[in-house]
Amino acid sequence: MPLESSLCGEVAASSAAPRVPRGKRGGQQALHCAVCEKEFRCKSDLQVHFRVHTGEKPFECTFCEEKFALNGNLTRHLRTHTGEMPFECVICEKRFTQGGNLRRHLRTHTEEKPFECTVCKKSFSHSGALRRHLRTHTGEKPFECDVCQKSFAVSGQLRAHLRTHTGEKPFECTVCKKCYTESGTLRKHFRTHTGVKPFECSVCKKKFARSENLKKHCRTHIIG
Repeated sequence: MPLESSLCGEVAASSAAPRVPRGKRGGQQALHCAVCEKEFRCKSDLQVHFRVHTGEKPFECTFCEEKFALNGNLTRHLRTHTGEMPFECVICEKRFTQGGNLRRHLRTHTEEKPFECTVCKKSFSHSGALRRHLRTHTGEKPFECDVCQKSFAVSGQLRAHLRTHTGEKPFECTVCKKCYTESGTLRKHFRTHTGVKPFECSVCKKKFARSENLKKHCRTHIIG
């Protein structure tokens, strides 16, 4: 019996998926999924792929019972419970739960930015940052608030917005104990204690604690 018939039989029968002929690739017979026609070199890869169609998730977390289609995904998830961080930066010794996170972090040392926007040519150190940036061109806002249906381009913006409904203020000033809904607001507030003014006018070198104050100041030079 052909592989696609034995492996994909139930779905193929129910969805009337076409039988895909098998070709040769690199001297080996290629295997095809009968549902989506994707090609694989070995049976095990095809079997793993087929879980996309069946929804099968055979790997279960012993801590929280969340299930995964791939054993590797379960392994990464388990580190959220165990706190294990096996990937260490050789430069600053910072540790990470995933190899991909370490690779992204290393670019902060090398300043490598391999992901370029096809619209404006701006470059980014990781693909996620590029995807978020592209939404500034497309106007896409895929993250919607369940309470008021307001949409956001970035998931972090949605999380911050949700706190306006819940009243949660998880970011606390260590000096005066004042709490804020967003980490950025806390950083701005903290400068009132430290006196740090990181925003400098390029014309007169006057410094400001907030970027919006610098923008207002810069207009005085334009008007003048």
